[in-house]
Amino acid sequence: MPVIGLNHYNLRADRSTLDTLRDFYVNVVGLELGFRPPFQSAGYWLYAGAQAILHLSEARPGEVRPAHVVNTFDHVAFSCANAADVERRLADAQVRYTRRYVPLTSQLQLFFTDPAGNGVELNCADADGDSGDGPGQH
Repeated sequence: MPVIGLNHYNLRADRSTLDTLRDFYVNVVGLELGFRPPFQSAGYWLYAGAQAILHLSEARPGEVRPAHVVNTFDHVAFSCANAADVERRLADAQVRYTRRYVPLTSQLQLFFTDPAGNGVELNCADADGDSGDGPGQH
């Protein structure tokens, strides 16, 4: 039974945080709000093309997360096109980010955090590689 791909990842939080994350991932990252089955709990599915790649799920009131679990999550990476447009979108939203180029490729990586503090990478395969590494403009 080989794994054939990544289906989605899920962020779980209170309703107010979910709404903030929804707006951030739609307006800044560029995902699209789409169909979500009628589960009993509130939430959103955000799409890249036809794939719901980010699920936002409401935590139940008083829900306690396992304290013994070591969190090793660093970031999630999204593939993007048009590096200049991506950087402009981040700048317009006043998102502070760091730029890195993948050696021997034309890939520009933009690293930042979402409003809940989760690490996010936007990987632009069409970058020119001339701008160097370092902090972004905002």
